[in-house]
Amino acid sequence: MKPSAHTNGSASLRGALGNRQMSMIAIGGVIGAGLFVGSGSAIHQAGPAVLVAYAAVGALAVLVMRMLAEMAVAQPETGSFSSYAGRELGPWAGLSVGWLYAYQWCITVGFEAIAGAAVAHHMLPAIPTWLAALVLMIALITVNFARVESFGTFEFWFAMIKVAAIIAFLLIGLAAVLGALPGTDAPGTTNLLGHGGFAPNGWLAVLQASLVVFFSYFGTEVVTIAAGEAKDPAQAVRRGINSVVWRILLFYIGSITVVVMLLPWNSTAVTDSPYVAVLGHLGVPFADTAMNFIVLTAVLSCLNSGIYSSSRMLHSLAERGEAPALFARTTRLGVPAAAVLAASSIGLLTVVANYFLPTTAVYQFLLDSSGAVAVVVYLCITVTHLRGRARLMRERPEALTVRMWAYPWLSLLVLAALLAIIAGMAANSGSRRSLLLTLLVTAVAAVAGLINQRARHAKTATEPAHSRTLV
Repeated sequence: MKPSAHTNGSASLRGALGNRQMSMIAIGGVIGAGLFVGSGSAIHQAGPAVLVAYAAVGALAVLVMRMLAEMAVAQPETGSFSSYAGRELGPWAGLSVGWLYAYQWCITVGFEAIAGAAVAHHMLPAIPTWLAALVLMIALITVNFARVESFGTFEFWFAMIKVAAIIAFLLIGLAAVLGALPGTDAPGTTNLLGHGGFAPNGWLAVLQASLVVFFSYFGTEVVTIAAGEAKDPAQAVRRGINSVVWRILLFYIGSITVVVMLLPWNSTAVTDSPYVAVLGHLGVPFADTAMNFIVLTAVLSCLNSGIYSSSRMLHSLAERGEAPALFARTTRLGVPAAAVLAASSIGLLTVVANYFLPTTAVYQFLLDSSGAVAVVVYLCITVTHLRGRARLMRERPEALTVRMWAYPWLSLLVLAALLAIIAGMAANSGSRRSLLLTLLVTAVAAVAGLINQRARHAKTATEPAHSRTLV
């Protein structure tokens, strides 16, 4: 992708992220508070059958990311799937999914700030949660105001810490499951099938838990957003997306399997913090302090990724005339400063809300208002791929160096599965409110996109023919 140019004389986005940084951005982008903390909520809802939710949604995520990799390798862009949707489905689609994605990350920034503040307050009770959230927000906004290399460096080390923690947890947990850990007996299937069975709350509860799982998986696509500022974007996207399969198997399904095999699913400690509960049960010293540090690192990483991803999407939208032109302007360091502030706005408002409201109330509202946006974004990526693949096969077959498996059948299967999930959420009273809020936000974005598209077409139609030619 060529750097964008601006008529205001400011610098453009810089292609400065190296392959090592891009690899760790891809690995770490999906490991946030949603895994370390949010998984407790999913386990409480579905019991051990939460493994089915993680496996099913994980398989969908792998297939959707494969479709996205095909498009991104053929033409890496900062706007990623928003740019592709605008090209294949019409400007209205690019605008609506781009704004939805930016909104999702803005909400996630607030979500992670609250989660991180709760952890910081637990470690240092003298610090109120609103102050901790404010400090975290200011710190990561400052990082994103620096060169993009600063974002890449911070994300590299955040990801290293998270990956090392997950691997250590898996090794300790596997030893305990096999009965090889001194002082512990192999649990067998006692916790997996006891305490009400594998699906103690029924299979509808598994569908409801899928909402939390979708929220947890969101972030895998960050590497395709960052591709617009990579030194070797096509190679970075190819390597990053190809690692999705083992990341999901290892980090999510592997670690959740350890949790539900070692402890009863309905344990209060598991609901509150499953990883701390397991390590505490196994007698690991300083488990609470160590996991709090890891969770705080994961929160900082997600805050970093969230501000970055949302700001770059807003920048891309502005360059296409689908967001205020101010968001397209960059500083001499190549940072879209106004877009960074806009991306941080909901997080800063969350800090204010947390001052007046309980942390749990703010946390739940953020989860409800954005939980199904990931499903809508995945749906748009799938439809865009179905249209785009057919066009590329006709016009530029040589660009298809990465291909979706079993096209078009697997793509159509994913489309059917996503529509079934939306229908299931509508039928389930536990997830209906979140779905309705998401569909409302989606409808607003789609209407705004259609209005913008018609206005631009009307403007083009009234321009003199020679002006359109010069443009």
